[in-house]
Amino acid sequence: MAVTTAARSSVLPGVPTVGDFVPGYEASTWAGIGAPRGTPPEIVTTLNEAINVWLADPKVAARFAELGVTAMPGSPSDFGMLIVDEVEKWAKVVKFSGARAE
Repeated sequence: MAVTTAARSSVLPGVPTVGDFVPGYEASTWAGIGAPRGTPPEIVTTLNEAINVWLADPKVAARFAELGVTAMPGSPSDFGMLIVDEVEKWAKVVKFSGARAE
């Protein structure tokens, strides 16, 4: 048994990662909050700041820890780069697998 995240889970600290056996392996889920294209930058900034404050709240952090969730506060640019990186990573997997949409 192993977890697929890059780091061991705080909920299952004794369980190794797949990466311990297959160097570079990482497959994790993530969620984020987006806004429609064209949303004024000041609204995006206000939302981002409020979300980062919420993520830093000790009660939220404690609940996330109970669930084994790692919060990733950051900027809209950070989130955009995460999306680009994830699309690139999974595109390679799909291409290698030969999977095709029908």
